Amino acid sequence: MEMFELIILLFDATFRVATPLVLAALAGMFSERAGVVDIGLEGKMLGAAFAAAAASTVTHSAWLGLGAGIITSLALSSLHAYACVTHKGNQVVSGMAINIVVAGLTPTLGFAWFRLGGQTPSLKGDERFSSITLPFADAVKDIPVLGHLYSELISGHNIIVYIAAIAVPIVAYVLYRTRFGLRVRAVGENPHAVDTAGISVDLMRYKALAVTGFLCGIAGTYLSTAHGAGFIRDMTAGKGYLALAALIFGKWKPVPTLMACLLFAFTDALQARLQGVDIPIIGVIPVQFIQALPYVLTVLLLAGFVGKAHPPKAIGEPYIKER
Repeated sequence: MEMFELIILLFDATFRVATPLVLAALAGMFSERAGVVDIGLEGKMLGAAFAAAAASTVTHSAWLGLGAGIITSLALSSLHAYACVTHKGNQVVSGMAINIVVAGLTPTLGFAWFRLGGQTPSLKGDERFSSITLPFADAVKDIPVLGHLYSELISGHNIIVYIAAIAVPIVAYVLYRTRFGLRVRAVGENPHAVDTAGISVDLMRYKALAVTGFLCGIAGTYLSTAHGAGFIRDMTAGKGYLALAALIFGKWKPVPTLMACLLFAFTDALQARLQGVDIPIIGVIPVQFIQALPYVLTVLLLAGFVGKAHPPKAIGEPYIKER
């Protein structure tokens, strides 16, 4: 039973770690399916994390912090669209510029506003999203296996974890069962055909990037007001890049992308529990090696262990309307 409880706790941590990856990967799915490379997922998440924590500190409301995080991410996504869609700029350069600017701007503003070395004050009470106990979780927790699964693994997460869970089927439905999703995918595959049909390619890409900004805003808010208790410098720690890798690993499809996010999150949760553990025969593994596990796995998978990924045909190519 002790081993079963350890496994439950490991998967519980996996769900928590996977939440920002899932939201960011789904965000990137919209932009890249529309033909716009968005390496700026990291910057959008980081900007949203800072804005959410700062707003929560001032207003004492996690929900207002969520709104601030979404607005900030939408602004950054609009900036990316303005540079790449309107002015046909290089999409990778624009995304990296957003990442670099936000990485420097957030701690600078944090120091100027709060005088805590670039951090925000610690959040507590209504300033954070707290865990939710689902109905009957306490009543069934003593039931072997199923009760433990429900009370420990399914119940006890905050609202954004559940939002990430339902976002996957919603995104799949939107992309494959709605007119908007069909047009987004068409813009990423053959923008000339979309333009010929009388649909604005630029407008569709702006709409797709707006959805990207919205989802990234939720992902960043989760890091500082739900998973964490405030903003710290570079708190995204490469999660935007991991989400992009999961998107490629999942071949730009919602369910495979979810599986990739869970895999990366599992290795991250596992490395946190392996630190300092004396493993028989092997001994204590250096902390630096254990911390590198999620990133090593990412490199190995993208190096060819999952086959050749086929991105949308028009991805990364600015669309210039023929006169």
